[in-house]
Amino acid sequence: MDKNSLVGFILIFLILIGYSWYKAPTEAQIKRQQFVRDSIAQVKILEDSLASLPPEARNNNTLATKTQQLPDSVLTEQLSGRFGVFAPAAQGTERESKIENDVMIVTFTNKGGRIKNIELKEHKKLVKHEDGTRTKVPLQLLEDTKNKFEYILPINSASTKEVFTGDLFFQPEISGKTITFKANTSTGGSFEQVYTIQDGYLMDYNIRLNNLGSAISRSDQTIRLNWVNYLDKLEKEDRYEASYSSIYYKKDGKDPSYCSCRSEDEEDLETPVKWVSHAQQFFNTSLIAKDKFASAKVATTEMFDTKNPDLKKLTADIKIPLTNPDNQTVAMQLFSGPNDYAMLRSYDMDLEDIIPFGWSIFGWVNRHVIRPMFNFLASFIPNYGIVILILTIILKTILYPLQYKMLYSQVKMRVLKPELAKLKEKIGDDAQKLQMEQMKLYRETGASPFSGCFPVFLQMPVWIALYRFFPAAVDFRQKGFLWADDLSSYDEIINFGFSVWPLGSHLSLFTILWIIATLAYTYYNSKDMDFSAQPMMKYIQYFMPLMFIFIFNSYASGLTCYLFFSSLINISQIIITKNFIINHDKVRAEIAEHRKKPKKAGFAQKLETAMKQQQAQQERLAKKKGNAGKKSK
Repeated sequence: MDKNSLVGFILIFLILIGYSWYKAPTEAQIKRQQFVRDSIAQVKILEDSLASLPPEARNNNTLATKTQQLPDSVLTEQLSGRFGVFAPAAQGTERESKIENDVMIVTFTNKGGRIKNIELKEHKKLVKHEDGTRTKVPLQLLEDTKNKFEYILPINSASTKEVFTGDLFFQPEISGKTITFKANTSTGGSFEQVYTIQDGYLMDYNIRLNNLGSAISRSDQTIRLNWVNYLDKLEKEDRYEASYSSIYYKKDGKDPSYCSCRSEDEEDLETPVKWVSHAQQFFNTSLIAKDKFASAKVATTEMFDTKNPDLKKLTADIKIPLTNPDNQTVAMQLFSGPNDYAMLRSYDMDLEDIIPFGWSIFGWVNRHVIRPMFNFLASFIPNYGIVILILTIILKTILYPLQYKMLYSQVKMRVLKPELAKLKEKIGDDAQKLQMEQMKLYRETGASPFSGCFPVFLQMPVWIALYRFFPAAVDFRQKGFLWADDLSSYDEIINFGFSVWPLGSHLSLFTILWIIATLAYTYYNSKDMDFSAQPMMKYIQYFMPLMFIFIFNSYASGLTCYLFFSSLINISQIIITKNFIINHDKVRAEIAEHRKKPKKAGFAQKLETAMKQQQAQQERLAKKKGNAGKKSK
């Protein structure tokens, strides 16, 4: 290397040293940089600790409080990394706003821009205290602090892929009955949620995407709604409330369906969905698409025990089509109120199907026979217990022709009772031969011990329908009659103060009265029945009514009240019909006339022939065994 090159390198080296010295941070700057690094590390530790908690335990206010202590430049860097363009909306203080109408008070929070709770003015929640007393308090839906109603926005960012709107602080603006929540971005865009309260329980609910084309990722062409709802216990009997609570949904063009009510269940709805409903025994909150949701994944994910203050945890992961993030409005509606059949049906969206009136013919009877009759009576009779009594009388009058046919058959059996006794005396202990001769007598006289059963089976749809009607109709909720304070739940004449298996903690008087009336009905109904072939049935028939106390002791008192009235009317019908309406001499004459007629080969005769052949075959087998025994000797 020559002299000039060496001098050049030395000069360059000296210049670099001088530049480094000139640019070196001062002691104050070094301390500030260390403070920034320590602050970032603290925020990272806090974020990691929050991320390790379950979603319902997260509290972004804590994060906001800590980040407010950071320098503005560091805070901006951190929030941008965590929330992308939505960093301006990541700071704030939670504030509430309220809008009400004649039936509800809706409380909103700017944290997530969502509904915090809905108080229904015309309904109360029954709270049981440790001393056994109960008081009524305002009934609220969506009130649990663990609830979530947040959108998961896919973000075009290297540092984050998703932003949860539940972590953002929206700017509220109220105009009349409309409240708008806006989350602004650093690029001039915004995500808005607009609620408009109408007259009643149905509100309009829209989301708007403004100038978010560069911020939102369109890879999936959808944005997700994460809806988590911890149902509160609202009723007197929470076990039955739980069994009537679930997630309902309606696929596009299909009938509504639901997840299991009695166990954890999940449905992945990969086709378009019209609405999703979080339904309880008497109330529901439903999200309805004006068009349709792309798909949904719904689940009843947790079933809580009786000691837990929550009834159930319901979740819904709903995908909403994303078409134009620069200018898109998604129109929806939100219903939160009682399961009133007429009101839900008026919306013409099949929402009334969330009311568990039953399936097939039983549900049809409830919706189109029992319910209209009840509503008609309740329109001019204020006492619901009296309505149940009159409804019982009407139903028993409509079904009386079937009851009459059954009682007429029993009178025939009473007339034939002396002849049946003679047959038993003549044949002795040969049960098969006795049964065969009895069937022959029935065929000759036109009587049948089974003819009285057919009318009973015809009445079964009404009985089963009523079994589902009383615990499902919100009309009976907290309506009292006599000693029952709530016809949609059990009545209690005695409260033990502790649980007695399998009765529970109380004794229902309507259930006891119904069982007594049922035993009396069974006694009157069986006086003319012949138990000679199966004598144990004479006693077994009384066993089933006694078992009903364990089944119905905690059931809706509206049903046991109806069953009690029904049994009393049944007894009256038996006594009046058998003793004053049916002419026994006419029945005897009818039997005598039937004996003279030529008999066709019907089912009874075929059965009788088959029994004779079976008896003959058994006699041959017995004879063959006897002969074989003699030969062996």
